[in-house]
Amino acid sequence: MKKILFLTMLVITITSCKQVKKESTDVEPDQSEVKKESEWVSLFDGTSFDKWRGYLSESMYPEWTIEDGVMVFTPGEKGGKNIITKDTFTNFELSLEWKISEGGNSGIFWGVFEDPKYSEAYQTGPEIQVLDNERHPDALANPKYHQAGALYDMVQPMYDVCKPANEWNVCVLKVNHETNQGSVTLNGTEIVTFPVHGEEWDSLVENSKFKGWEGFGKHRTGHIGLQDHGNKVSFKNIKIRKL
Repeated sequence: MKKILFLTMLVITITSCKQVKKESTDVEPDQSEVKKESEWVSLFDGTSFDKWRGYLSESMYPEWTIEDGVMVFTPGEKGGKNIITKDTFTNFELSLEWKISEGGNSGIFWGVFEDPKYSEAYQTGPEIQVLDNERHPDALANPKYHQAGALYDMVQPMYDVCKPANEWNVCVLKVNHETNQGSVTLNGTEIVTFPVHGEEWDSLVENSKFKGWEGFGKHRTGHIGLQDHGNKVSFKNIKIRKL
């Protein structure tokens, strides 16, 4: 009788331990997912420009407005109304959605170094191209160094996965100086990879229009920027996390 009782208690104990272990395992992925998601920081949530300002300005340019939760740039009479984040970043993953007007052109900068001697953000910040691939003449050049998603004038996209004008594209830009790796994923497909410093980076610059530009691509830490290229463009769901 004692032996039967002992075996019964042993079975109950083992069963309880397995159940506790299973419940613990079930909880861990959810906690990990919460932690992962909490690393993202919103740069634009559709309600304010609190984390942005004009390049070489303390305030936002009036050409940039918020319409139904979307950041919209409408060109004015004078150009050069680029905007930048108030904060600077070094190693990061940036995620946003963009929509370009028919025949439109714009861009996403990183590593922007703000100084009055540089009148435009593109003079220091490398650019990921935002473009209407169907209509803009830049997309018709071969090779495709100016197509949507390209590291502008330096690395052409492996695939054309850009959606038509006036449709939303999801763009993810990764820049990591620790691993010396950069990449662009457009609409779920990785289309561009590149080094972000060193001899390989210098070679890319040397073989581009930016050859000899004093400050171009020199700053590992800099502002994120959005471009005024004289065409209407929209952005939403802008968020970033440090790598």
